[in-house]
Amino acid sequence: MKVKSLILALGVFISIPGFASATGSTTPDTKGGQAEKAPCDCHDGKVHHGMHRDWQAKMAEREQKLLTLVDQYTPGKKAEWTKVLAEKKALHQKWHSPEFAKQHEQWKKEKLAKMQELKKQYDEGKLTKEEFFKKVHGDKEFGHWKTYHDLKAAVDAKDKKKVEENLNLLLSHYKQHNQMMKEKMKK
Repeated sequence: MKVKSLILALGVFISIPGFASATGSTTPDTKGGQAEKAPCDCHDGKVHHGMHRDWQAKMAEREQKLLTLVDQYTPGKKAEWTKVLAEKKALHQKWHSPEFAKQHEQWKKEKLAKMQELKKQYDEGKLTKEEFFKKVHGDKEFGHWKTYHDLKAAVDAKDKKKVEENLNLLLSHYKQHNQMMKEKMKK
């Protein structure tokens, strides 16, 4: 029952942008196209889970904050950070380019098929809720998100050693992610 409620809530959440587009009001996006004009109450404490129209600006801001911390706590690694972040951005653009459109679509189809199969197994009682979530997320443990939170806590606590440790962990994560993307594009 909880899964059905979750799926229903997810369906409603996903359909809201469609209802918003029915108003017909659009504004130019950062790439010169048209984007929906949806009001956003970012400062009222709501979490949007990446649903901002200009997520690229938000990611650039996050990168800039990281580089500021790198300057402050590990200045010797600034060049390495800059290189890794530039490579990450280039790989992301390449993956979403027309050159890899077929592979990207195939990857999305395989991921969706896997999720549907896992949901079917869960509905049949072959998987527990914990097993279901572990298999849905694959090998990802989302350790990098914990590292981001640990980094923020260390900065707030002014714990230089912990900040340096978390920055090094994030750098390692970005390097692994870049390598994974390169391998995905070789297939």
